[in-house]
Amino acid sequence: MKSFDDKVVVLTGAGSGIGRALALNLAGRGARLALSDVNEAGLAETVELAKQAGAREIKSDLLDVADRQAFTAYAEGVIAHFGTVNVVINNAGVALSGRVNDLDWEDIDWIIGIDWWGVVHGTKLFLPALIESGDAHIVNISSLFGLVSMPDQAFYNAAKYAVRGFTEALREEMLIDGHKVGVTSVHPGGIKTAVARSARVSAKDDQAATAKFFDEKLAKMEPERAAEIIVKGIEKKQARVLVGLDAHVIHNFGKFTGSRYQDLIALGAKYVMPKKQS
Repeated sequence: MKSFDDKVVVLTGAGSGIGRALALNLAGRGARLALSDVNEAGLAETVELAKQAGAREIKSDLLDVADRQAFTAYAEGVIAHFGTVNVVINNAGVALSGRVNDLDWEDIDWIIGIDWWGVVHGTKLFLPALIESGDAHIVNISSLFGLVSMPDQAFYNAAKYAVRGFTEALREEMLIDGHKVGVTSVHPGGIKTAVARSARVSAKDDQAATAKFFDEKLAKMEPERAAEIIVKGIEKKQARVLVGLDAHVIHNFGKFTGSRYQDLIALGAKYVMPKKQS
């Protein structure tokens, strides 16, 4: 996609972090925006900032991406409002930390509902309109943890690996069928967002310590820079976008070490990760 001017862009998780940065970046490029989030205050703030950034038109809606019925109604409303859709960015996501043995089913369902089903809902419900537009792109936000696995992130890994596999298969289908729909899987490394502070953890984990570890040790890139990289990836129709030096380093580390990376990460994690509560 060479230009976003006057294009209709659907963006979930727009209330903060990468989602907000993408909204502002695309607003400055003249896009018409359909913004959604589950956080009403954060979404309202993004809308005001996007107006200041020059968005041609904004439709904003509260949306729980895990709720299929609500997402279906939302997609129908967006298509009816704009008449078309050119870009869908399935960005909404949450985090969950803890050993598999220590996590509750409720929290597992929560993260899979948002990080996996939210992407599937946003893709499948808008796909017919995207195909019909004749000039479209789907962007699904996976993670560095959709390329390599990390301890205490089993269900986050599971969702993000699933997003990667789903997105890559979808891209193959679009190529086979000759549809003019670009498809990109995005894998951010540590980005300075509130995701760790709003994450859920197991009963044996200290939420504050986990968030501090992420914010101080892992989150290196500003969301505005991440948004620039993602937008450039869409413009270049890249199949995969790695966001951040850490994403490139860890991805290549996993490729060159093969399955041995698991042993090496497990060894290092003993020394750097926050301690568990007894």
